[in-house]
Amino acid sequence: MSYNLLKGKKGIIFGALDENSIAWKTAERVHEEGGTFVLTNAPVAMRMGQINELAEKTGSQIIPADATSVEDLQNLVEKSMEILGGKIDFVLHSIGMSINVRKGKHYTDQNYEFTKKGTDVSAMSFHKVMQTLYKADAMNEWGSIVALSYMAAQRVFPDYNDMAENKAYLESVARSFGYFFGKDKKVRVNTISQSPTPTTAGSGVKGFDGFIAYADKMSPLGNATAADCANYTVAMFSDLTKRVTLQNLYNDGGFSNMGVSNEVMEAFVESVNK
Repeated sequence: MSYNLLKGKKGIIFGALDENSIAWKTAERVHEEGGTFVLTNAPVAMRMGQINELAEKTGSQIIPADATSVEDLQNLVEKSMEILGGKIDFVLHSIGMSINVRKGKHYTDQNYEFTKKGTDVSAMSFHKVMQTLYKADAMNEWGSIVALSYMAAQRVFPDYNDMAENKAYLESVARSFGYFFGKDKKVRVNTISQSPTPTTAGSGVKGFDGFIAYADKMSPLGNATAADCANYTVAMFSDLTKRVTLQNLYNDGGFSNMGVSNEVMEAFVESVNK
């Protein structure tokens, strides 16, 4: 259902890889709500995904950009403002990558060159994106910048590996840069901590299917889907949340406040008694 929450608003969406990705679902919802945007991803990711299909569906243009390259980001922001006809109202940062996870490296046996690359892509890129926007004065007042996070930033999930630090860094950047963006430009910066979601990136984590089932049993409302996250992000882009900033917002069916659920205890007792 569309309420035209984003009618007349313009933005940039990072990270739409395929129809399973949260950024893809968000782009579809933003389009339905009347928003216009530029799609962007790293050239290598674009070769792997179906971003052209999404661009055609939403009437959007694509600008390839490596989010770790300040030069690429400067070009992205400049060209986006030309295409969209002015300053930007919203930005979604939906980027994350761990080479250690991909290569099966245990947390206690990291390749630190892999770690640095993952930190740059997953977290430092968020600072680079915002610094580029800030210096270019590219955001309209009361604009909204959102990045996607996960609760491993606060709690231990052993197989999430070095991505846990990346998400903690990401959330810290949102708060620190969000202060300056709010004070100087009246722009909101928040992170959304999403339920484990079966995206292409998330599925690379060891034991991911089991954890999705566990989180679903732990959460009073069950896991939030990619579509749920897209709806939440649309709300954060809209004028309905004009003074929400510096927040890490949980979209996880209540998981983040649970100690244990009856369903998980029953499953545990059943396994012990077998």
